Amino acid sequence: MRGEKNTFSAIHPLLSLKILGATIKTGIIKSNLLAVVAGLSLSLYVNSVNPWNELWDIILALCGSSLIIGAAGAFNNLYDRDIDSLMERTKERPTVIGEVSFRSVLILGLLMTTVGLYALYIAKPLAALFGFLGLFFYVFPYTMWSKRRTIYNTEIGSISGAMPPLIGWTAVSTNITDPAILGLFAMTLIWQMPHFYSIAIRKEEEYRNAKVPMLPVIKGMRRTYKQTNFYLVLLIAASFLFLPVSPVLLGAALLLNICWLVLSILGHRKMDSKKWARTMFLYSLIHITGLFAFVTLFSIVGVFL
Repeated sequence: MRGEKNTFSAIHPLLSLKILGATIKTGIIKSNLLAVVAGLSLSLYVNSVNPWNELWDIILALCGSSLIIGAAGAFNNLYDRDIDSLMERTKERPTVIGEVSFRSVLILGLLMTTVGLYALYIAKPLAALFGFLGLFFYVFPYTMWSKRRTIYNTEIGSISGAMPPLIGWTAVSTNITDPAILGLFAMTLIWQMPHFYSIAIRKEEEYRNAKVPMLPVIKGMRRTYKQTNFYLVLLIAASFLFLPVSPVLLGAALLLNICWLVLSILGHRKMDSKKWARTMFLYSLIHITGLFAFVTLFSIVGVFL
């Protein structure tokens, strides 16, 4: 098997699954697909749609989303080669160490963008629009502008990160004013600030060396703690958008969000900043995975009952 991988890499580096995966960030693709699936299943439930009648559109939405998210990762890797080379967790990326050429990754990203947007367009034109907006905000306002210039880069980048539920929802329904999708969108949007602040605290020195103006680097721990709690309060408030949909969804969202705020306050009193950040980061993963899993399971059960 090792000989086969070396042969493929010799033909072209992107034929190696390891190099390809690192280039398009398959881990981020997988995590974002959970959000797409949650939006899809919630749309099926709220709009009383039989999934078998929308099976083709569902497949197209999942494939198209994967390609768009992968393209965004490829473009980000290309542009951030200088920053990535200075950070421990990114310095071995194929685009940094020269395993793949700029031209190859650019062509790959453009191809994935074209095919991904076309797949989403066939499913629903509105899904393609949100796919395009997610890609656009990630590459231009976030990667190429705000990431290197302002402490609000996380807020700007969160717009892109909140598009996957909208893509999933609109693959089934074009009604984007329903409280169900507004609630899922708002929670996905707000979640990103406490999550990425915790990463920024843990990797503060790396961001400082790379001159990336993350909030803890520029404003310090006290400001980051206060701003984290501000967004956690907003997250609790956003839970009530689920009330018209189901008290069960409201209860699950409230529980996840209140526990996070309590953890933040109590943890900050008892832990040093690094340990607090690590705890907050781990809970953020439990929180978002639990939210998407619960929404998906609740919706699928509701569709078939």
